Amino acid sequence: MTSANWSEPAGGGPADTVGLIGLGPMGAPIAGRIADAGYRLRVWNRTRETAEQLRPHAEVADGVERLSSQVILSALPDIDHLDRLTPSSVLEQWQHDGTARLIVLSTTSPDKVRALAARVAPFDIEVVDAAMSGGDAGATAGTLSLMVGADPETFGDLLPLLRTFATTIENMGPLGTGAAAKLCNQLVVAGTLVSLAEALHLARKSGLSDSQVARVLKGGLASSAVLDLKADKLLGRTYELGGSAVNQLKDLRYAVALGDDVGARLPLARESAALFEEAVNQGLGDHDHAVIQEVLDAPQLHHTNQNRISSP
Repeated sequence: MTSANWSEPAGGGPADTVGLIGLGPMGAPIAGRIADAGYRLRVWNRTRETAEQLRPHAEVADGVERLSSQVILSALPDIDHLDRLTPSSVLEQWQHDGTARLIVLSTTSPDKVRALAARVAPFDIEVVDAAMSGGDAGATAGTLSLMVGADPETFGDLLPLLRTFATTIENMGPLGTGAAAKLCNQLVVAGTLVSLAEALHLARKSGLSDSQVARVLKGGLASSAVLDLKADKLLGRTYELGGSAVNQLKDLRYAVALGDDVGARLPLARESAALFEEAVNQGLGDHDHAVIQEVLDAPQLHHTNQNRISSP
């Protein structure tokens, strides 16, 4: 398999062309960071009008099969979306045009990453999982955290490219370990959001100022990046999309399934997943995951049932 040298992006040759699928809240700013770093960028998005906003910084592919570049990144929500977009006919075209590596930025399961790798291997395409954390703010600032699953040589080849949009980049081990590490991350994010929602719910019920409580939390041991990023949404009870509640539920289901596979007890993850399932069932799935606090004010009290969390 051809190895690209990503340390010198300028120059316009085929080895410095990067493709990117998915221009949502994460993909669009990542694309901008890659283009600003001097790489030739080729993008595709289901809604073409969104992709057109990147001109003249990127070439807009007419179809997924025309996206072929030596490295393609998928910023889609999950591998299921990528699977539907890449039948054998697309992979054959990518192989013909020299695509060598497919980087999955999605939060997904280790099993799905490995299944994708097996599916594309006959087309001489190598899969790397590089699950990202930091939200749309981190993507815009280029300060994402990446949890990578790749062999050391591949990781070294891709590191300059990854550094265009991330500052914390860890090679966790072989394929699938990046996905597993991201699920660990998502347990902390979801659990913290649930704890913050409960704290502010208790504060309001106790006649306290929720904004005062948030300030003292920020100043003490309860401070966190989640609180810093989500305080305005939690206090204002406005939930314009960042990370969605439905995707948080997906991630928790993957984490619970992985825990079952490896024998890890995850009681808080199961309870958090049950709460996010309630949020989705109430029609709140497309809101920012901070919307979980609204479940606490629902008329019917939540009852713990750790056995009802379905597998993804």
